[in-house]
Amino acid sequence: MEWIGDARLVAGPEATWYLETAFTPGEHLGTVYDDPTTPIVVTGIEEVTTIRVPSGRLVVDAPWHDDEVREYKRGLPTKPPRELAVRIPPGTYRVEIAWTAGPYEFFGEHFDGVECAATRLCISDDPVAGWEMGLGVDDDIDRLQPGEQIRFYSDANVGCFADADAWTALTAPFRTYVDGEPVPRNSEQLPGWCERITDESHQADLVTFTAESGGVVWLGRTKTGDVAVIVVTSGMPGAKA
Repeated sequence: MEWIGDARLVAGPEATWYLETAFTPGEHLGTVYDDPTTPIVVTGIEEVTTIRVPSGRLVVDAPWHDDEVREYKRGLPTKPPRELAVRIPPGTYRVEIAWTAGPYEFFGEHFDGVECAATRLCISDDPVAGWEMGLGVDDDIDRLQPGEQIRFYSDANVGCFADADAWTALTAPFRTYVDGEPVPRNSEQLPGWCERITDESHQADLVTFTAESGGVVWLGRTKTGDVAVIVVTSGMPGAKA
């Protein structure tokens, strides 16, 4: 049976265009702000690492929140993470970044304008037939307003993929304070300013990525409805994706 998405979640034409174009090297995603003659070009797709998700339950959220620092310092409980309602097969998956470049000049200084257009978790190599927003386990689709994008928020412009069962252990390095100061974390430094935290007791991982102001999670589904890829687009609300 062919997959038919819920109209309230299915990506519109602009979001679909962005999601498909962002991972196509050589394509244009628009033009540089205040310079319509300079295109923003997708320069390549980079595999930054792999991530283990043995539970099949995936969190896509910020690894810490600035408004919870008081709780971190005192060892108090915090709100649960944004776990996706969809389940994926337990396994190890590629994390990839789509890079763009849009050179610009600012006060006489030249910049290459390299940016992360989107980050994706590759579940399979099957072709994507359609896109829809990924609901969290606590999201109520009946409260979704027309045109509203469901997103996670990040004051530090950092998001992450992580196994839900191991969330507490995996986020501990970001949330540990001694004498009121954050403890330096022992993480694997990855390309694109990403980090990888591992928890061998669960054989699970957490991988961070750039997420300006947080991000929207999109599920790329096959014709049969299976999730082939999970993409995060970031930026301020109201962007194309």
